[in-house]
This record gives sequence, C-alpha cells and structure tokens, in this order.
Amino acid sequence: MTIIHLLPEVFYNAGEGIGLGYFVSLGFFIQLALEHFSGGIEHGHVHIHKSTSAFSSRSVFLLISLSIHAFLEGTLLAHPNIFEHEHNSKALLIGIVLHKIPAAIALCSVLMSLMLSRSRIVLYITIFAVASPIGLLLSDNLIVVDILSGELFLILFAIVSGNFLHISTTIFFATDPEHKLSAQRLLISILGALIAVLAEFLL
Repeated sequence: MTIIHLLPEVFYNAGEGIGLGYFVSLGFFIQLALEHFSGGIEHGHVHIHKSTSAFSSRSVFLLISLSIHAFLEGTLLAHPNIFEHEHNSKALLIGIVLHKIPAAIALCSVLMSLMLSRSRIVLYITIFAVASPIGLLLSDNLIVVDILSGELFLILFAIVSGNFLHISTTIFFATDPEHKLSAQRLLISILGALIAVLAEFLL
C-alpha cells in the first residue's frame, strides 16, 4: 500500500516548493520514535527482549503511541476532493483495516500478558479502535471549514506516508537471529503487494 498507493499519491499532487520528501522523512522518524514506546505493535508483533516489566510500567505510553499512529492513519481517509484526481479512499480503507487486525491482536496479547484487568483491556482496545475514526472526522471537518488547506493536508499525507514506509520496511527487512530472509515473511510481503494492486485497480 505504501509504495503502490501512498507515495505515488503524495508526489503526484506535490506542488512546487513544498518539499514533501522532507515530510515523508519526518514521518519515518516519528514512527521510529513511536515504536520506542509501542514495541512494534503497529506491524503486528512485539519486540520484547529481556523483561516485560518495562512494558508494564509504560502501558499508558504504549496506548498513547498506538493511538497517535491510528489517529494519523485516519486522517488519510479525509475529503477526497482535495486531490486533483480521484482519490481511491476505498483501497486505502481496506489497507488500513487489514493493517489494524494484527495490530489489535498484538495489543490485546500484550495487555493480557501484563495481567491487566478485563475492564482496562477493553478500555485500551476501545480507545485504539476509535482513534482512526476520530482522525478521519477531525481532518475531514477541518478541510470542510477551510482550516486544513490542500497544501497542509498534503504535508500531513506525506508525514503519514513516512509512518507507513517505516512500518513496511521494518516488516520486510527484519531478519531472524541468523540473518536469513524468512520465506514466510517474503510470501506474506508478496501477498500484501498483490492485495494492494488488486484493491487499487478493482475499487
């Protein structure tokens, strides 16, 4: 989705002097910072090294970092008329939903491993679930009332594209302890690319 849809969308609509590449890079490093607190849940698994106690003491930061990422994702689905050509929000929505499923499962697994109360786990999952719709509603309304201009939205789009670029490259280039490319990871990456292509052309 990042390479086939998001980045082409950003640079197709780029005007002169905006320098969207800088904002893509900014988004890349923002996601790097967020993963310091989330442990990589955004891409469907968690990197826990020596102890889970650190995650226990930072459960709130875990929720905040994931919610920020989910909120930014939701902004991508905002008002399509801001682009000069047809903005394929349906393909983007499918990509985000498919991306959210493993992230939600990983989050739930971490929260359960921390032995949090059931009510607290439900609260965390609910906040994570509504973060993207809130991002969509807020950005769409800011566009409608002309607070978020087309240029500012493109900058936001570039930043979130940088977020996704970090996640997608982390998934693909992460290696096992023996530094061998996993056949399973390669097949999943190819399958994901095929789904993105089909969504782009069929929707």
